[in-house]
Amino acid sequence: MPDRAAGGMRRHDGGAGGGGGGSEGRQPRTFEIWSFAFAFFLKYKWVNQRAAYPGGAMTPEAVSQKKSELAVWLREGLCRLGPTFIKVGQQFSTRVDVLSPEFIRELAKLQDDVPPFPTDKAIEIMETSWGRKVSDVFDEFNRKPLAAASLGQVHLAKLNGQTVVVKVQRPGLRELFEIDLKNVLALAKIMKRLDSRADGAARDWVAIYEECARILYEEIDYVLEGHNAEKFQANFAGVDWVKVPKIYWKHTTNQVLVMEYVPGTKINNAPQIDTLGLDRRKLARLTVESYLQQILRHGFFHADPHPGNVACDTENGGRLIYYDFGMMGSIPGDVRRGLFDLFYGVYQKDVDKCIEAIVAMGVLVPGGDMTAVRRTGKYFLQQFEERLESQRKARQDLGDKYASTYKTPLTKNEQKQVQKKILANIGEDLLITAADQPFRFPAEFTFVVRSFSVLDGIGKSLDSRFDISEIAAPYAREFVLEARPQVERLQEDLKKRASLQVYAGSDELALCGKKIVERLESGDTKLRARALEAERALARVEIWQAIMISGLVASMLINAGTALSLHGARAVSTVIFLGAAAFGCSALANVLKLRKEKKKEEAITGIGAKVVEI
Repeated sequence: MPDRAAGGMRRHDGGAGGGGGGSEGRQPRTFEIWSFAFAFFLKYKWVNQRAAYPGGAMTPEAVSQKKSELAVWLREGLCRLGPTFIKVGQQFSTRVDVLSPEFIRELAKLQDDVPPFPTDKAIEIMETSWGRKVSDVFDEFNRKPLAAASLGQVHLAKLNGQTVVVKVQRPGLRELFEIDLKNVLALAKIMKRLDSRADGAARDWVAIYEECARILYEEIDYVLEGHNAEKFQANFAGVDWVKVPKIYWKHTTNQVLVMEYVPGTKINNAPQIDTLGLDRRKLARLTVESYLQQILRHGFFHADPHPGNVACDTENGGRLIYYDFGMMGSIPGDVRRGLFDLFYGVYQKDVDKCIEAIVAMGVLVPGGDMTAVRRTGKYFLQQFEERLESQRKARQDLGDKYASTYKTPLTKNEQKQVQKKILANIGEDLLITAADQPFRFPAEFTFVVRSFSVLDGIGKSLDSRFDISEIAAPYAREFVLEARPQVERLQEDLKKRASLQVYAGSDELALCGKKIVERLESGDTKLRARALEAERALARVEIWQAIMISGLVASMLINAGTALSLHGARAVSTVIFLGAAAFGCSALANVLKLRKEKKKEEAITGIGAKVVEI
C-alpha cells in the first residue's frame, strides 16, 4: 500500500485534540516564549564559555557533545511551543551560516506531526469559506483525517466521482502567528545588539526574522500554494517523469485547498520501491536532475524537498510526485547568470571570474582585504581540481570497487588531517576573511544548500554509489552550452585572452599594472604592510584595557558603596553596588572574550606568522 498521500503531510492514525490555535492568552504565551528563550540563552552561554571540565581541559569533542545535548533540548522545546516555533526551527535548519553543525543536524529532525483537530471544526472552516454545506460540494467526505501537521490536516473526499484531497488550515493560526512573531521580533532585536559576531559570521537577526515571518505567512495562504503548484507544473510541462497534483480552484480558498489525490511511495523507502520493481538508481538520478532543472532553468524551486514531500509511483517506468508547495524559493535572473559565470570560472580555474560571479550574486560584498579572499578561492579551486582528477583515476583503477573503496567516509582522524592541511595553507587568509566578514548568504541560498544536502541523503539511501557531483557536472555543462548569449560573450572573452597571449611579456606587465592602478583607484586594493600578529596583539591590548577600566571602576564603586552603607545611606549604596556588579560583569565578559579570541587564533593559525602583502 502506498505510504504517502497528496497534501504534503504525514499519516496520522487517530488521536484527537486541537492544534496551535489562539486559545492561550497573550500574557501566558509571552511568558512561556521568553522563559524558554532565556533558559536557552543561559544554557548556550554556559556551553560556549566553559573553559574546562572539573577534570581538565574541554576537548573539541566534548564541546561538540555538549552542543549536541543542548540542540536536543532546543528541538524538544520548540515542539512544545507549537506550530510557529516548529516552522521557525525547520527554517533555521537551513541556516548553515548562522548555526553550528550540531544544531543544524538536530533541527533537521523537527517533525510537525501533531494530533488532528476535531473534524467538526474542519467542516465549519470549509463551510464558512465556501458559504455552502460540505454535503452540497462533495459526493462523499471522509471524516477521519488522512494526515495531520502543525499547520493543517487533510481529508479524502469524492468530487464529481474523482477522489480528491481536502487540506484544511488549523484554526487560530494567524492569531497565534501574530502573538508569537511579535515576541520573536523582540528577541531578534535583542540578538542583533548582543551578537558579537566573534566567529566571523555576518548575521542580521532582524532580516532573518523578516524572512521567517514572510515564509510563515506564505505557508498559510492556500491560494498562493495553489498558484505555486500550477507554476511548478507548468515548468515541467512535457516531462512525463514529474507529477504535480491538480488544483481544483472552484473550491480553493485561503484556508481550504482541494487537489487531486495522487498516492505514492516515499522516495527514500527503498524496500517498497524494490517491491514495485522500480530502478532505484534511476529514481535517485531523476530526483537530482529535477532539482537541477528547478535551480538552473526555472529559477523557481521546491524549498522543502524532504522524503515526505517527494514520492514516486510506477507510471512511465518510475515517476516523481511532488507535494506541498507552501514553501518555494525563487532565484532572480541575475543570480542565475551569476551561477553560470561561476560554473565557467570553475571550469576555467579562473579565481577572478569566480569572485566576480559571487559578487554579482550578492553573496560577496567587495571591499576589505580581497587579496585574502582571492588566495582562499585559488586554494579551493586547486583542491577541487585535484579531487576530480583523483576521482577519475580511482574510477579507472578500481572499477566496480570504486563505490565501496573510494567513497568510504573519512574517519575523524582523517578529517582532522584535512582540516590541518587547510589551516596550514590558508589559515591566515581565513582569519583575515573572518575579520572582514565579506560574505552575505541570501535565504534562497541557504534553502538550496539544505535541499542539496537532503537530496544527497535520499540518493545515498537509494544507491550506494550515488554521487551528486557526478550527476550535477554533466548537467551543468549542458546548461552552459544552452546559455547562448553568455556563451557568445565568453567566447569573446577567450578571443581577448588569446590575443593577449600573443603579446605576452611587456604587454602583460602593462595590463597587470593597469589592473593594480584600477584597484587602487576603486579602493578594492590597498598598498599596505600588514603584520597580523601585531594587529591581534593590539586587539588583545584593547580588551585588557577594557578589563582594567571595568575592574577599576567596579572597585571604586564598591568602596563608595561601602562607605555610604556605613553612614546609613542604604538605598544609594544598593544602587552603587548594582553599578559595581554591572562593571564586574563587563570585566568578566571581556576576560571570556579574550580567551575566546585566543582559542580562535590558535585554531585558525596554530602559531603567529607575520605576512607582508600588497
